[in-house]
Amino acid sequence: MSSLSLRRASSVLGASVLVASATAPAQAAGMDPAWSFANVSVNYLDWSEGTEERTEDFAAKGDFPYLELEGGAGFAWGEVYGFFDLENPGNDQFDEDSGGKDNFRTAGKITSHIYLGDSPFTVYAHIYDFRDYGYNAREQDQILGVGYIHTFDNGLWFKPFLGAARVQSNSYTGMNGYMAGWVLGYAFEALDQDFSVTNWHEQTFERDDDYLTQNYFGRVEKAESVGTNGAVSLWWHPISSLTAGVQYRYADNKLGTPEDYQNAVIYTLKYNFL
Repeated sequence: MSSLSLRRASSVLGASVLVASATAPAQAAGMDPAWSFANVSVNYLDWSEGTEERTEDFAAKGDFPYLELEGGAGFAWGEVYGFFDLENPGNDQFDEDSGGKDNFRTAGKITSHIYLGDSPFTVYAHIYDFRDYGYNAREQDQILGVGYIHTFDNGLWFKPFLGAARVQSNSYTGMNGYMAGWVLGYAFEALDQDFSVTNWHEQTFERDDDYLTQNYFGRVEKAESVGTNGAVSLWWHPISSLTAGVQYRYADNKLGTPEDYQNAVIYTLKYNFL
């Protein structure tokens, strides 16, 4: 990995941290969190054979390892969450052997819910930033809207949101429709072991025609205005410091590929240091 790549990756992470800090009320800066977590993980994403076949001539997908730093915290005023990924961390910016499929890439996301008074409704914001250094490609999605946080009596937690979307990319910058989605999770015991299931889901709609045409690499057909993105995960917690998981990753009319469903399995091992 070049020093330029490291500087760019650091700048993306630094910008995300600044955004997260700006969303928190100044008077809450010294408050202790009601809950918090942080981990570092090694991951391997394995695209299905069908996905690789459907995308081989356009936005080709290849399996890849990645390292992730992840964390979050909840306060009386709301909560924040974020992650930062290094994809193909040992590769050059442009990977010759794979024809660019295994380029070094970065992805980062920061989200925040700020409570509206004493209600479970929130002001919701998130930024997602993706960069492929071999192709000098970037896209940053910015969402601002409303959210909701609720934990049911059985322990299931559910955090839906709806917001206006703005995008910044190589070929299009401007408003880009709307995004609705959620994150949810549920912890349970089985065979005297601790497990949990989680799901994150994003549904974009009414995306701008110029974005759909220009951000799919000039292909004749553009993506549809509705796009789907998410993952369903099963986690095993053998001890407090370790978590192992299997995730089913899915997307449609997203990830640079129009009119094709994409799916993968992600294998994850986390070290929980907070």
